[in-house]
Amino acid sequence: MAGVMDSVNQRTQLVGQNRLELLLFRLGGQQMYGINVFKVKEVLQCPSLNAIPGRNRVVRGVAHIRGGTIPIMDMNLAIGRKELPDIESCFVIITEYNRTAQGFLVRSVERIVNMNWGDIHPPPKGAGKEHYLTAVTQVDGQLVEIIDVEKILAEVSPAKEQVSVGVVSEGIAEKVVQKHVLIVDDSTIARKQIQRVVEGMGIQTTIKKDGQEALHYLLDLIKEGKNPYEELVMIICDIEMPEMDGYTFTAEVRNHPLLKKLHIILHTSLSGVFNEAMVRKVGADDFLAKFHPDELASRVNDRVLAITGENLLPPTDV
Repeated sequence: MAGVMDSVNQRTQLVGQNRLELLLFRLGGQQMYGINVFKVKEVLQCPSLNAIPGRNRVVRGVAHIRGGTIPIMDMNLAIGRKELPDIESCFVIITEYNRTAQGFLVRSVERIVNMNWGDIHPPPKGAGKEHYLTAVTQVDGQLVEIIDVEKILAEVSPAKEQVSVGVVSEGIAEKVVQKHVLIVDDSTIARKQIQRVVEGMGIQTTIKKDGQEALHYLLDLIKEGKNPYEELVMIICDIEMPEMDGYTFTAEVRNHPLLKKLHIILHTSLSGVFNEAMVRKVGADDFLAKFHPDELASRVNDRVLAITGENLLPPTDV
């Protein structure tokens, strides 16, 4: 599969354009699936796998790749179907989520397509609560399902969600009792993880599923005569989202005179130095890789302390 991945430099040009590139693949049948190219490190023929004792059934084994040991998960098993047969003829998509590398076993890899996030839509409401989809789209008239990888990883290797003692300042919630944190994320698992951390600090939250929904919420606050700076402590926003991604959302907020000073942290499973460059490009205040509860709580704690006792109204030149 050499050459299937575009260079990082080419992909960074999509920032602020509400665009993404999807790597298309298939599992056990004709259904097409997609994964954001930004999360993919490489694609290769399935290497030799070594079994590990006590492994989750989704993990078919570990592979030694480029000097490291990487768990290889059966994507078909992970979404509740049968394990893929004849894995020697399968492919592995090596990804990086939450600062770790993992491989996903798939039947075949098709191609990369360049798309607009506006053409990526939330799963249909009839999909139920137990589905593994984070979004759907169409390519050449065919339905493409985008799997909620964060849900899979949370089930295979649950993340620590408790905040360590001493991370949160005493009485922090009382300092912002009338304010809340806006959480924007398309993954149900991610939203719940962030919400538990913030509400565990005693701070209220408001949840939105994508950038477009969050932007409408902020604009509605203004229409209602409310001051977003008085309502919000900060915004914690994912990058990958249907309808409007986190980069575009941030750019829209920065371009609005009554919103541009809002504090935005891009909180994402995407990682790497190129993402830090993108954060600076769109004007976010900070970047934090998912999911580390102590680091997230610390960022929220610091933001509360920064605004305590200060004039929360925007400067007069906005």
